[in-house]
Amino acid sequence: MLTRMSVADAKKHLSELMSRVVYKNERFLIERRGKPMAALVSAEDLAQLEQEPTASKGLRAAVGAWADFEDLDQVIDDIYRQREQSTDRPVSFEA
Repeated sequence: MLTRMSVADAKKHLSELMSRVVYKNERFLIERRGKPMAALVSAEDLAQLEQEPTASKGLRAAVGAWADFEDLDQVIDDIYRQREQSTDRPVSFEA
């Protein structure tokens, strides 16, 4: 369950909020002037968020995956060569 609250309220009740996070699995979104600024979550939730698989991070993961290839230029050349030799569909390399 996510509860929104102001910074002032969070400051007043920090000890209570920490207990609710740990023992009741609650989460708090702390806002300043109605704008979300921070979240109060359990250490377990934070650890889980930080261990999120790279594949779920979209484009950043795709770009990072290229780092595993030692000779990226050769891989790209092979892709273009295979496309040029393909007969199953027309491919244009003109921009």
